[in-house]
Amino acid sequence: MHAGHCGCGAVTYVMNADPIIVHCCHCSECQRQTGSAFVLNALVESEHLTVEGPTREVTLPTPSGNGQAITRCAECGVAVFSSYLIRKGRLRYIRVGTLDDPNACPPDVHIFTSSKQEWLSLEGDIPVFEEFYNPARDMPPGAFARWKAMFGG
Repeated sequence: MHAGHCGCGAVTYVMNADPIIVHCCHCSECQRQTGSAFVLNALVESEHLTVEGPTREVTLPTPSGNGQAITRCAECGVAVFSSYLIRKGRLRYIRVGTLDDPNACPPDVHIFTSSKQEWLSLEGDIPVFEEFYNPARDMPPGAFARWKAMFGG
């Protein structure tokens, strides 16, 4: 179980399952939308997330054209999680920085690194993908089984 909250504490949440996978996304839209060099998202099925407190959704564009709904605290505006509209709300992308213990969810993959900041060096054992990865090939078997249960092979 992983708990978290927004900047002011008005919104709290609990993930009652470990993430399927944790993305460190370097796409230019994530950079623009977060004001950072990347975003760290823990992907979890919607039914494993309980949220309390005042939220508001903002829909923003994505390179695919399908858009994403970002759920923010209605008080402080901090983005707590998002849902890509193409996924029809079955999957939540929890902003790892809002977890009470962000160290519990380190990245499993770096994605869309073709647009990463040039000064950022990606070294170590975490797989790096210039764009997105192939879930069937690149996810750990347990993670892919959860992914496949939601979206098929």
